Amino acid sequence: MSSHDQYFDYLMHRSRLGEIYRKYWLYPRLSKYMIGTALDIGCGIGDMLAFRPGTVGVDVNAHTVEYCRQRGFEAHLMQPDVLPFESGKFDSVLLDNVLEHIAQPEALLQDVRRVMVLDGRLLVGVPGIRGWESDTDHKVFYDEEKLQECIERNGFTHVKTIHAPLWRSAWLAAHVRQYCIYSIFQQAH
Repeated sequence: MSSHDQYFDYLMHRSRLGEIYRKYWLYPRLSKYMIGTALDIGCGIGDMLAFRPGTVGVDVNAHTVEYCRQRGFEAHLMQPDVLPFESGKFDSVLLDNVLEHIAQPEALLQDVRRVMVLDGRLLVGVPGIRGWESDTDHKVFYDEEKLQECIERNGFTHVKTIHAPLWRSAWLAAHVRQYCIYSIFQQAH
């Protein structure tokens, strides 16, 4: 079974509790920071696409893209670091649990800048230590400072950081796999 097959299978078998958490707690919080036409990079099976109508998805996994399309969502297959859209198309971009899978994120972040409108918003979520340790495909661990430095180095200005499921907590980061740091950025001029 290929890694794309395994990932698709994993997404299809997540818990009902996780689905409730995403639908009724996480996505309402994240959506407050997304504006206008939005792009979900690494859209998986379309959870955010289902929650926020009009959001466009993109993924490197052909299985998840096809599944999203079957559900009636706009989803596109991408090559690593290359977004298949014209410049200035999106008002906001979401990278939810994607960045930690990329050893060298600079090329992708530059392409994010290209497809965003001037002053567009970028929302980036990365796992805490427990979540990071639970996936062998993770390449880079980000704490708040390292995340902010990485994104700012690539042409964005930090606006705000939030934590999920509740608040900033070293205990939650170490013990709860779903704990994440979310930072909101604006494209710098």
